[in-house]
Amino acid sequence: MNKFMLRLFLPVLTLLLFAQCRKKAFDEKYDRPDNLQPPFYQQLQSAGRFTSLLKLIDKSGYKPTLEAGGYWTLFAPNDDAFKQFFTDRGIGSANDIDSVTARAMVQYMLIYNAYKEDRLDDYQATVNNTGWTPSIAFRRRTAYYTGFYTDTAKNNKPVVALATNRNNKGGANGNYVTGDDNNKYITYFTNSYFSSFNLSAADYNYFYPNSAYAGFNVGEAKVITKDQVAENGVWHEVDKVITPLMSIDEYIRTKPQYSSFRAILNRLYTNNTISFIYNATASQRYRVLTGKSDSVFVKVYSNLLAYSPNNENFMKEEDNDGQKDCWTLFIPTNAAIDNYVNNVLCEYYASVDQLPLEVITDFLNAHMFPTAVWPSKFNVTKNIFSEPARFDPYADVVEKKILSNGFLYGTSKVEEADVFSTVYGKAFLNPQFTMMTRLLKSAGLNLLVSKSNISVNMLLVPDAVFSTAGYSYNATKSQYEYRATPTSSATTNGVYDKLIRIVKTCVFFAPYKASTDNLSGSGIVKSGDAGNEGDYIKFNNNKLETGGLLDAGITANVDSFKTAANGNVYFINQLPVFSEKGIGFHIKKLGESTSSDYNYFWQYLSNSSYYSATTAEIIGLTGFSTLFIPSNAAIVQAVNDGLLPGTGTAPSKVPTFNPSNEQGKDLVRKFIQYHILYGHTVVPDGKTESPMNYESFLKNALGTSLKFTVTTTPGVLSIKDNYGRTANVITAQSNNLSNRSVIHLLDNYLKYNDN
Repeated sequence: MNKFMLRLFLPVLTLLLFAQCRKKAFDEKYDRPDNLQPPFYQQLQSAGRFTSLLKLIDKSGYKPTLEAGGYWTLFAPNDDAFKQFFTDRGIGSANDIDSVTARAMVQYMLIYNAYKEDRLDDYQATVNNTGWTPSIAFRRRTAYYTGFYTDTAKNNKPVVALATNRNNKGGANGNYVTGDDNNKYITYFTNSYFSSFNLSAADYNYFYPNSAYAGFNVGEAKVITKDQVAENGVWHEVDKVITPLMSIDEYIRTKPQYSSFRAILNRLYTNNTISFIYNATASQRYRVLTGKSDSVFVKVYSNLLAYSPNNENFMKEEDNDGQKDCWTLFIPTNAAIDNYVNNVLCEYYASVDQLPLEVITDFLNAHMFPTAVWPSKFNVTKNIFSEPARFDPYADVVEKKILSNGFLYGTSKVEEADVFSTVYGKAFLNPQFTMMTRLLKSAGLNLLVSKSNISVNMLLVPDAVFSTAGYSYNATKSQYEYRATPTSSATTNGVYDKLIRIVKTCVFFAPYKASTDNLSGSGIVKSGDAGNEGDYIKFNNNKLETGGLLDAGITANVDSFKTAANGNVYFINQLPVFSEKGIGFHIKKLGESTSSDYNYFWQYLSNSSYYSATTAEIIGLTGFSTLFIPSNAAIVQAVNDGLLPGTGTAPSKVPTFNPSNEQGKDLVRKFIQYHILYGHTVVPDGKTESPMNYESFLKNALGTSLKFTVTTTPGVLSIKDNYGRTANVITAQSNNLSNRSVIHLLDNYLKYNDN
């Protein structure tokens, strides 16, 4: 070789040697390690017992995915599982399964990310980087989703639709998120998860009675070889073929025995519970994929419902929250629904079309539990009304299914929701009582009277009676109004407060509820919120009196009554209005006659500077109070004992009703104030805690209220003053109603010591 050629060849040789060395170093660093396990596909081939599954993988187009790198979990049915599957389905072999079905099956066997058993039941929290929460997950998102399908819109028109992938929170498009394929979930069962939630094999076998619980099951399949590590993930061998599950929405479309419930759940004409919302992006995608020009609509459930039964993503408040919970639907059969609709929901309506939307959604929500309701947990798992599933899991459930987005229980009866079965339901379900229903909600009383575990009796006043009394609700302005006459201008001044006080007079909680169990007798009873002071009503032979009705000289009649789950409802023909008169008006009415036993007290009061003749009020006395008024004889005794001003010599003194000196005036003030129980009303009904110390309206020089002790039993009420003396209420002349006050007659006076 000449020198020229040698000089030319040596650099090239050097470059080739350098390149070969670099390639060797690169291969050593980046080549597939010798100890790396083969991908799924190759391992299934090598095992020799997954020939049918491999054929499905080939048909599905997933061979390139499963024989290459990735990060999946695969639930792999063996050939014995497929043999049984083919027999059950009347299929010859995997060759008889089309590619579309094969793809769906393979996708549903694949879940995103690689999990061994010990990690599969841990929850992957994504908020605040909290990471893994052990043993609270029982579901994982699969690679399968339904996509476009045909549904039925208005006028039975078929439409191309997509299931919504979010719960509707009132957004313009129902909160549907473009780009989220609404992938289905698969459910599995592990000992660790069952232990965390105090579940047992019985919960599993309730759904899958023909499968044995083995501590690690996927659907009705048992995992027989677990935690097989592959280059592209982890696979678990199962003994049954797993097929894609329907969502709750998809499933009930195929079940005619639930058509009555579904008709309510899928209302499109009046009081709609679903809507089909056009989606331009989905329509364009559909055209690209199919070449067809159909518009695509997203099926959206009402935002008034607890959840959307076609949403596969659970709440999606976290990306993975579908791993640890799902929906539950209790769906009554047609016979149960039709009977309940006809006899309860539509007792006062011609058809479901006339029902208020709130009635419809409350009925549906009673059956829609936004959480997993396990068979052993019916009585402790609550719906959005905080009510348990009121079904016997064996006597009342005719079908049970685990579906892709939740549990479904077909039932032979409806969920007896409190909102319908209680005294509240008697107003809520009757269009003649919309004003009462609205007022009960405004007062917050609906939260109490609609609970079956809270005993209560209630008076119901028809809308017509409110209207006759001048009261109405302006829905446009969202305000209560009053008109003195039908042609008067409407006012809102103080109207809301008056109506709330009236409606509180219509409810009777324990311990007063028992006194109104039978209004055909007679008595006096306190009304109002549980634990709070309320106005009294008096009743006698189904006729009712309140302070306001007595002022007007009328009574309210009980026209009829009905029994509900938590008490009785009495339908009355007058508003149980309260008195707006000052307490002095009623004392005057009781005592202005010289023959009245209230006369002497009235004369002292009316001449006192602590009484306003203009307002008929005792100066400074506001809110609830009880007046214990001594009889004339008791007043005379107080005069002779020096507690009230008088003339003459004891024991023959006579009252001086209008003393001129300050000492006499102060005696009158103290005497009157010590006979007023301040802040409470009590009557001889035996319902008040007894004996009980109460503050009087009289205070000593230090500003401390002087007290006395009240003892009450049915028909008897006595007061012990701070000298230990006793005075008794004269029942026959007592229980006189005033504005937030009750007036009693005493057989003695109360003596105070203000030192």
